[in-house]
Amino acid sequence: MIEYDQYFGYKHRYAERYAGLPVVQITSPPGEPPPDSGEVAWRLSASSWPDGTYDQFGDAFDAFFEQVDASRVTAIVIGEWPDCYTEPSAPIVDRLVQEAPRLPALRSLFFGAISSDYSEISWIQQSDITPLLEAFPKLERLEVRGGSGLRLRPIRHDALRMLRIETGGLDGSVTRAVAGSDLPALEHLELWLGVDEYGGTTTVADLDPILRGERLPALRYLGLQDSEIQDDIAAAVASAPVVARLETLALSMGVLTDQGAEALLTGQPLTHLRRLDLHHHYLTDGMMRRVTEALPGVEVDLSDQEEPDEDDGEEWHYVAVDE
Repeated sequence: MIEYDQYFGYKHRYAERYAGLPVVQITSPPGEPPPDSGEVAWRLSASSWPDGTYDQFGDAFDAFFEQVDASRVTAIVIGEWPDCYTEPSAPIVDRLVQEAPRLPALRSLFFGAISSDYSEISWIQQSDITPLLEAFPKLERLEVRGGSGLRLRPIRHDALRMLRIETGGLDGSVTRAVAGSDLPALEHLELWLGVDEYGGTTTVADLDPILRGERLPALRYLGLQDSEIQDDIAAAVASAPVVARLETLALSMGVLTDQGAEALLTGQPLTHLRRLDLHHHYLTDGMMRRVTEALPGVEVDLSDQEEPDEDDGEEWHYVAVDE
């Protein structure tokens, strides 16, 4: 679970570790001495801020290939690019695709590891990420932050084990592309669905192929999170065939109320799960007790119990991450 601060919300510590490796920033001038190329996750970024990064992302790429033995690199973190809140990520995607032959060992890629002090999640301008999967057939882990302009086409990828998409609003076309992809090795799927105001048009119908699980035979972790229709998703999950083989189910960060929790409790058994993540929810104390008592032996995360805001007698519920 990402760190939560009561004043600043969800905070991402992208600068420290990624894929089990310490993160090292490509800087100008280069750090001394350079670490072993295959023992760290290399972070590339560019901005107009006086922070030691490059002014242009192309310069960061050039420095990376000059300073690092690219043939041994296993993990890359793509951070901010200049005006990432107005300029799409397509040129960076293109450069990574172009350089793919020089990165034969790349297995983990985080694209858009940008903290909110530089750009809010829904301001990040992404693009079509399908070429990344096509160019790196041995990639095992792909994580993307930002939903604006994000595109994906259905694809078959035999090596991918983890796919995470963090957004404040996930377009239904992206969800349908994930659902329509053949990912036989995928063990971990995590989608932050967000809200309609920030482009979150995903429906329960879009999720149906994922919930059937026919294209995801290895799936063990399913996260359908941060949604304003979390109750409807919970109801669909309650009878979903894929659930029987999961170890972790995450329906957290969204507007989950007693109605959604009731659907989970009256649906298929969940006692086989190792973990049920429901943090940031709107359950009553009584329902929290019922969920815990119904799942002995399951690690149930019911932290961050929220209270709806009231305005002129109307209740308002909020997801954890939107703008």
